[in-house]
Formats: sequence, structure tokens, C-alpha cells
Amino acid sequence: MERVSVLCVLLLLLCSPSGAELQDNEISEQRQAGPESVNVPEQPQPYPSNLDAVLRDMSAALAEHRVRIQQLQDVNQEQAAKLRELEFKTRDMDSQQQALGFASYNKSLKIGQVAFSASLVASGEQHLGPYNTHTTLFFKHVVTNIGNAYSPNTGVFTAPVRGAYHFEIYVHGLPHFSHPSAAVLVKNGEHIFMAYEHQSFGSATSANGVTLLLETGDVVFVRQWQNSRIYDNYNHHTTFSGHLLFPM
Repeated sequence: MERVSVLCVLLLLLCSPSGAELQDNEISEQRQAGPESVNVPEQPQPYPSNLDAVLRDMSAALAEHRVRIQQLQDVNQEQAAKLRELEFKTRDMDSQQQALGFASYNKSLKIGQVAFSASLVASGEQHLGPYNTHTTLFFKHVVTNIGNAYSPNTGVFTAPVRGAYHFEIYVHGLPHFSHPSAAVLVKNGEHIFMAYEHQSFGSATSANGVTLLLETGDVVFVRQWQNSRIYDNYNHHTTFSGHLLFPM
């Protein structure tokens, strides 16, 4: 019985392939299958020799971009500051234009406000004349002088603006056999209208008025007529008045 077992074992050993044969068969099968089926382990990539230089270039470029970005930010801040300054200047100009507009408007209103009225004497009483020539009268008691166009020191009204003006004169005189009471309204040396009265008994007042177109700087005043007598006192009989009707 033991012999039979030994024989079986020997037969199995003889019939089974060896380890070397198995390995040879495996290699042969792999070769027949082709190179694609061979499982070759991947080799690690070599370390680039210029990597440090590339990193340095990238760092330099990044630093340059940062500098450029900072410069752009500075420019933007500068432009923003200039824009704010322009806005402030624009507001100031608008305010100035508004102020100039108001000033011009107020000036136009003031130009349209011209009026005066004055009498011959400020206090007491006064007899003027007779004179052998025409004599300018100074109306010293100023009641109204809007626009300050009339001067009591010279007796002259000066037109501040071109326009239509209305003037009136009143002349009072005491009775006299030889001398009337008379005065003439004068524009730039030209006699315009006269107020004349001659009374032998009792006092008298004469008057006249006129509307004149005056240019800027034209002058209007009153002259006492030669060989005439004029009277005034605290009742202010003898007067000179005028006002701007409208500018033109």
C-alpha cells in the first residue's frame, strides 16, 4: 500500500510543470500580448534646471504689476481730488454768478429809482436878484434825493441813465413895479421852459414842467432870469423837482 502512494506522488511531480517553466510561460505570453499590456511602472519626471529662474521672473513681474497698480491707484486718487476741486470751483462759480445776478438785478432796480425835490432856502428867508445876467439857482433844502443825482452844492441834476425824465419848477416872487419873478429850466446850456410872473400888488408864484429825454451824463438845472427877483422862506415856495419816468 505504501508503494502505491509513493508511485502516485512521483507521477504527480513528473506531470506538473516546474516554477521556471511557469515563469518562462508567463514571459512568453506577455511578449505575445504586445508592449501595451506590459505594466511598466512610471518613472518620476526630472526636476527642471531653470525653475528658479522662472520663479524669479514671475516674482519680478508680480512686483512690477504691484507697482503699476499702486501708480494707477495714486493717479485715480489724484484725479478724484481734482474732480472734487472742480466741483467746489463750479459751486463757487455758480454762487458768484447768482450773487452777480442779484447784484445786477438790484442795480437795475436802483437805476430805475431816481427822484429828487428841493427848495431854494433851508431856513429863514431870502431875496434873490435882480441880477444883470442869468444866474444858476442852488436849491439847498433837499427833501428827497433818491439816487443822489441832484447836487445841492451846484444846483445841478445829472442823469445817471438814459431815459425819460420829468421836471417841474415853482418860482415865488413878491410884488414889484419893475422886476418880475422868473426862472428858466436849462438842459446842457439850452433854455427849455420858463416860469414867469409879474405882480405889482400881492405876491405870485409861477410854475412850469417838462418831460425830457436825457442821455447818461446830461445835466439839468434852473437859472434865475436876468433883472428878476425871486423869494423863498421857511414855507419853501420856490422849488425844483424831477424824477425818472423810465429808462431807455
